[in-house]
Amino acid sequence: MFGGRRRRARGALKAFYDIPQPKAGASLSTLPLLAVDVETTGLNPREHQMVSIGWVPINGHIIDLSGAGYVVIHGNEGFTVGSSAVIHQLTDDEIAAGIGMEEALTRLLQALEGRAMLAHFAAIEKGFLSAACQEHFGAPLEVPIVDTFALERRHMVRMSTYPRGEDLRLARVRQRYGLPAYSNHQALTDALACAEVYLVQVLKGSVETLKDVME
Repeated sequence: MFGGRRRRARGALKAFYDIPQPKAGASLSTLPLLAVDVETTGLNPREHQMVSIGWVPINGHIIDLSGAGYVVIHGNEGFTVGSSAVIHQLTDDEIAAGIGMEEALTRLLQALEGRAMLAHFAAIEKGFLSAACQEHFGAPLEVPIVDTFALERRHMVRMSTYPRGEDLRLARVRQRYGLPAYSNHQALTDALACAEVYLVQVLKGSVETLKDVME
């Protein structure tokens, strides 16, 4: 099913698909991942826009901050962040000084080559990044995904502690694991926060391969 989509890919997405992705049986002890967070003006990729992307590589059980990246994305003509600025804290002036979407995606895809993607509530990252790749590179983004939100929900159910919505927020999960409090809704900080949660989840859980944690 994905083969036809990938054959339509061009540019940076085609280059991304030319690099083999991790297999389901890959050991978590050596698995390369990229923790990714996107900040947006809303929840619907068809109606709202990405305003920033942050990413942090993980090599097995080690976070590699030397490969971390962050971009602010220049909006379309006439774009304004509106009330969403209250959440992501980016102003119209900062957006105006950002880079184009195609360049932002290219940088992300280069960092993601050969890695699985890690996110917290990954549906947002998957939806927005796939829509943007479809628009700019002719095909959606297909990549193995690990979701710390889903991992935490699965863990809580196994422990007969059935979570409410707030229990699965990234800040609340970090609090339960004794991780330091970070500011929320800054893409690079949230990517790092997600990476740290993942390492705790893996080290505390009985999981060994990508298949064990993949969505």
